[in-house]
Amino acid sequence: MLDAHQAHAAVGGPHWGYPSARPAALTPASPHPVTAAQAVLARHRGDRHALLQMLIELQAEIGWLPRPALATLATALALTTAEVEGVATFYRFLHLQPLGAYRILFSDNVTDRMAGSTALMDDLCRRLGVARGRVGADGLVSVDTTSCTGLCDQGPALLVNHHHVVTRLDAARVARIAELVRGRVPVAQWPAPWFEVASTVRRADRLLAPPAGDALAAALARGADATLAEVVASKLRGRGGAGFPTGAKWRLCRDAAGDDGKVVVCNADEGEPGTFKDRVLLAERADAVFDGMTIAAFVTGARRGFVYLRGEYRFLLESLQAVLARRRAAKRLGTAILGRAGFDFEIEIHLGAGAYVCGEESALIESLEGRRGTPRIRPPFPVESGYLGRPTVVDNVETFCATAWIAEHGGAAWAAIGTPQSSGTKIHSISGDCERPGIYEYPFGTRIVRMLEDCGAHDTQAVQVGGPSGLCLSAFEFGRRIAFEDVPTAGAFMVFDRRRDLFEIARGFAHFFAHESCGFCTPCRVGTALVVKRLDKLAAGQGSRHDIDVLFELDHLMHGATHCGLGASACNPLRDTILKFRPAYERHLKSLHFEPGFDLNAELSIARRITGRSDAGAYLDEAT
Repeated sequence: MLDAHQAHAAVGGPHWGYPSARPAALTPASPHPVTAAQAVLARHRGDRHALLQMLIELQAEIGWLPRPALATLATALALTTAEVEGVATFYRFLHLQPLGAYRILFSDNVTDRMAGSTALMDDLCRRLGVARGRVGADGLVSVDTTSCTGLCDQGPALLVNHHHVVTRLDAARVARIAELVRGRVPVAQWPAPWFEVASTVRRADRLLAPPAGDALAAALARGADATLAEVVASKLRGRGGAGFPTGAKWRLCRDAAGDDGKVVVCNADEGEPGTFKDRVLLAERADAVFDGMTIAAFVTGARRGFVYLRGEYRFLLESLQAVLARRRAAKRLGTAILGRAGFDFEIEIHLGAGAYVCGEESALIESLEGRRGTPRIRPPFPVESGYLGRPTVVDNVETFCATAWIAEHGGAAWAAIGTPQSSGTKIHSISGDCERPGIYEYPFGTRIVRMLEDCGAHDTQAVQVGGPSGLCLSAFEFGRRIAFEDVPTAGAFMVFDRRRDLFEIARGFAHFFAHESCGFCTPCRVGTALVVKRLDKLAAGQGSRHDIDVLFELDHLMHGATHCGLGASACNPLRDTILKFRPAYERHLKSLHFEPGFDLNAELSIARRITGRSDAGAYLDEAT
C-alpha cells in the first residue's frame, strides 16, 4: 500500500501557480514537510500576514498539511502550532489529514444537482470503489462535494486537487476519469477539452463591450478630486450586494486619518451560489478591473492593492499575473504610473481557500492578514481601519469595472442609465432551467420577465435572485424590476421550472448555510443547524405544522441576533418558499399535529452498544 507521500508522488503533486484552464506539468515528488515549510517561509520572508498563502503553497507541494510542517511555520512566525492549525482548519480546501493523491470534489450547487451531478458522483464512487467523503484503501483517491464552484453555466463541474477544473460532466467523462485515476495518469495528461472554461457572454452592454479608450489616462488627466466627483455624480452603488455608494466610500477612505499607507482591495471571492459574473470579468476584462483599482488608489492616495481571488478560481491565477506583469512594463502599475511622479501603486494577488464567509469585507481582510475569516465587529469600518489597521477600500470586481467605465465616459453618462436610485448596468449570472445559461448585462430597471425570455426559460415556477441570500420570486412577481429599490441582486439568477420541488431547493440552501457558518456566534452556528434538522425531519416524512412554525421562529431569531450577514440571510430562501410555495412543504407533512423529531430507539443505540445489550428489553415499543 502507498503511504500519503508516495501516492501523491505517483501521480505528481500539484504545484503552486496553476497557470490556466489546462493543468501544467506537475512536480515529480513531494518534498519533506519541514524542508517544504522552510522553503515557503523563505519565499514569503517570514511574513506573518502571509500565513494563508504559505499554507496553500505548502499543501500544493506536499498534498496535505502534516503537523511537523505546521510546527515549523509556527516557530518561525512566533505563533503556537494550535494557532496555525486553527487557521488551516477554517478553510475547506486545507487538510490536516491526507485525502488522496487525487482529491475530486463535485460542485454541489442546486444547478449542478439539477443537471445530474449526484448520480454522476455516485457512479464515479462505484467505479473507483470508494465511499463519498472517504479516502480509498490505497490512499490514492477521495471523492466528495464542495459548494458552488462558479461554473453553473457549464455544469455539472468538479475540481481535482482544488484547482484543476473539469466542466460539462457526463457519464462518458466520469467513466474515463475513473480509468485515468486507476491508471495513475497525471492530471496534466487528461484530455485538454475537459479543462476549457467558456465565457458564455450572451448579452453585453457597457461593461462587457470592448473598451473604446484609456480609462486610467483619462482619470490621471482629470485629477484625483475631479475623478472622485465623477464617481459621485455617477450615483454608482457597490455591485457586491449591499449597494453602498462607491463615491462616498472612496471619499471616506481619502479623508481618513493615517499616514502609514492606504489600501485598495478587490473582492474576487465570488462565493454566492449561482454567481459567476466575476469569473468572466476577470478572464475577459482584467485590464478594466486593474484600471478601476488603480483609479481608486489615485483618488484615495493608496499605494498598495490586493486581489482576493477565491480558491475555486485558481485556474485564473497565472493569466491575471501575466496581465499585471504587462501593466508594469507599460508603466500602468508600480512606480511612476504613466509618468506621473509620486503616484506609485502595486497590486498583489492573494488566494482564498474555500470559505463563503470571506466574501464579507471584514472577514476577507482578516483572511488577507493570515487569520481565520471571522467577520469583525463594526465600527470601525474598513475605510477607517481595514488591512493592518489602515484605511481600506473594498469593492468587488464588477464595481471596479464600472469605475473604469465612468472614468472614461463621465459620471453623467453612467447616471443616465438605469433608474434614479440604481444607475448604470448590472451583470447577471443566469443558470438553471433555461436554454441559454450564461452572462447577461442589462440596465437597471429591466423586468424579470424580459430576462426569462432572453435566456429561453419556459414554464418557470420561481427565480432565485441574488443567490440563496437574496429573494425567491414566484410567477406573480415576474413583472418586477431589477433595482435596489425593487429586486436587489449581487448577480445570481437561478431559474426553476415547475418540475422542481421548492422545498428541496430551500433545504439544499439550508445545508449550504449550515456548512458555511464560521461558527463565531451562537445564533448562526446553532440556528443554521436547527433549521437543517427541522427540514431534514420534514423530508423524512416525520414533520408537522408545528415544525413550520418553529422554522419561522428560527428565522426571526437569526435575522436579528447574528454577528454578520450570513446568519441574518440564511433563512431568506426558507421564508420566501414557505410564504409563496407552502404546498411544497405541506406535501412533506406526516400530520398536522406534533410528531417526535427523532427516533427514540435510534437515540438508545449508543447506550445499547456501551452496555452490550441487544435483548428485547433494550428496545422501546414503538406502539407506546
